[in-house]
Amino acid sequence: MKTAYVFPGQGAQFVGMGKDLYDNNPEAREMFEKANEVLGFRITDLMFNGTEEDLKQTKVTQPAIFLHSVILAKSLGDGFKPDMVAGHSLGEFSALVAAGAMSFEDGLRLVATRAMAMQKACEANPSTMAAVLALPDEKVEELCAEVDDIVAPANYNCPGQVVISGTNAGIDAACEKMLAAGARRALKLKVGGAFHSPLMAPAKEELTRAIDATEFKTPVCPVYQNVDGKPHTNPEEIKANLIEQLTAPVRWTQDVQAMIADGATDFVELGPGKVLQGLVSKIDRKMNVSGKQ
Repeated sequence: MKTAYVFPGQGAQFVGMGKDLYDNNPEAREMFEKANEVLGFRITDLMFNGTEEDLKQTKVTQPAIFLHSVILAKSLGDGFKPDMVAGHSLGEFSALVAAGAMSFEDGLRLVATRAMAMQKACEANPSTMAAVLALPDEKVEELCAEVDDIVAPANYNCPGQVVISGTNAGIDAACEKMLAAGARRALKLKVGGAFHSPLMAPAKEELTRAIDATEFKTPVCPVYQNVDGKPHTNPEEIKANLIEQLTAPVRWTQDVQAMIADGATDFVELGPGKVLQGLVSKIDRKMNVSGKQ
């Protein structure tokens, strides 16, 4: 029996996230205040008392979810004994910090840099994403390839649920094709841009510089990374995969399947929401899933 800790990505945020930790745990409060200092603004004010619109800004959302997840892991103390970890998109940074691959401050700076770079890329190229339900992965890939505009699979979330990214026109055309091919739904998402697609390429240079300048260590357990769904412990491989992740799809289905193949029986989600618990259950109903937020 092995325990896998998993960390959510963008979209799981909610107003009030992390406030209990701040109010009741002195060490957590210290970490939140350190984050305010590192970021140069009081992100805690937006997390605890802001509006949903405040939290939806990529430059706020990503550090907020990262903080909530990492501080939760820290608050478990000796109870946090991962056999393996993984994170969905942004959550991969939370997983790496929780597993000791980099420091809390360095992880936060990288997440803030990534968020700002992604927001700029979104503003430069108006684009979006859509969720496609009840089509095989291969069919989604095939239909995306038939569209003239940029559109590509972005998140392989679980069997029968793939999120696609692309230009606004590309997503509209792809959604029509998906529905005509028998998809139960092809639903445009309320997001700021085409994450995990070639349209994020402008953000890559800035993120690469930041990652190259950051010290990475060997994590305490394997980190199953999004780009290939495989376990990694080599710091140089981890860095390369983090950079590639920006424009490559999140292979969450493969991550979870690989962790199960390597002995995971219990999945614990650390961070806001319960999205990953739901996805793990859809991938394999025999798994024990739980979460802390």
